[in-house]
Amino acid sequence: MSTNQKHIFLKSLFGGVIILTSVLASAQEALPRVSMKTSMGEIVLELYPEKAPKTVANFLNYVKKGHYNKTIFHRVIDNFMIQGGGMDAKLVEKATDNPIPLEAGLALEHELKNDLGTIAMARTNDPNSARAQFYINVNNNEFLNHQILPEGDPVQFMKNGEPITLPRSRALIATAGYTPFGRVVEGWEVVEKIKAVKTQEVSIHQNVPIKPVTIISMKLLK
Repeated sequence: MSTNQKHIFLKSLFGGVIILTSVLASAQEALPRVSMKTSMGEIVLELYPEKAPKTVANFLNYVKKGHYNKTIFHRVIDNFMIQGGGMDAKLVEKATDNPIPLEAGLALEHELKNDLGTIAMARTNDPNSARAQFYINVNNNEFLNHQILPEGDPVQFMKNGEPITLPRSRALIATAGYTPFGRVVEGWEVVEKIKAVKTQEVSIHQNVPIKPVTIISMKLLK
């Protein structure tokens, strides 16, 4: 290889590195971010479509149509999570679209877990029942993650730090987990303030903030 050919090769090589770096940076910048303005301050969320695509699309759908505006954080438990996005200040639940399929296993494959600072979808005992309500983890809540079961029926798995044995069909539900789909990237001090509010029991609802913590609006930033 001549000196000129070497220069051309090196220029091409390093040019490719620069382009690749630029592409990776652009991909990182392309992650959607949502501003959540609350009565206690602003929280900015970064979402991960590649790790939980249907969940992120569902959340953004509710954001864009203003579903979360004037809802509250209706369940606040310090050292656990703050939950909101489904009820107004009178604890009347807002109408929602159809539930979405669980993506907790897919998120786990991408190493996205219910760790401190992540946002995840709330649901009922049915793994595929998440609609609009979400929660922000204020602790590392490993027990909310999807668990991969060993072979066999019945099957043994860990629950609350203890081994438990169930028929496989029941174990699949018990270990389905909850889908994380993003994390708080700005405004953690606001989350800290929310998690520390005093709560009360209101009818069938527990851990309700005595003074409502309102989600004034949500807006897609990019």
